[in-house]
Amino acid sequence: MSDDDIRLDGDEAAVPRWYVIQCKGGESFRAAEHLDNQGYEVFHPVFQAQKKRRGKLEWVSEPLFPYYLFIRLDRLVSNWRPIRSTRGVLRLVTFGVDMPIPVSDELVDTLRRHGSQEAGDAIQVYFRAGETVEITEGPFKDLQAVFASHKGEERAIVLLNMLHKQQRLEMPVAQLRRRD
Repeated sequence: MSDDDIRLDGDEAAVPRWYVIQCKGGESFRAAEHLDNQGYEVFHPVFQAQKKRRGKLEWVSEPLFPYYLFIRLDRLVSNWRPIRSTRGVLRLVTFGVDMPIPVSDELVDTLRRHGSQEAGDAIQVYFRAGETVEITEGPFKDLQAVFASHKGEERAIVLLNMLHKQQRLEMPVAQLRRRD
């Protein structure tokens, strides 16, 4: 990126753009709430995930980008000073220069369009042993398997029928979905 890309004339500086804020660990929801209360336009993409809490499965909102959120500001009118002292905010993200670099509007628009999930479309994190699942990505896409066990929160062991035998396969839980 050249210096010409960073310097903006008066008209371009007045156009609101999206910037990235890095949040303190585990405080992105707090930061989004406090920035919103101050009147800033904030986009904090989240998804619904099923997590085990106190022995029960619950649906919880998880940040799509842990530790980060987007804020819409312009260089002329927006008050940037209160941002860094807002609870939960660590800093505005910069890339090798002293001034934050805007994120493309297309990226944020795409995240907004594809980021909204209904509860039925939410990522299913926990499965039961013996449950039939479908593989949604990778070389085994669209094949059915039997869920064997979890291996941490993000990995799973499934049994896939190949060559007349059940083969154990380790894969990301995000690549599995319940078979209806």
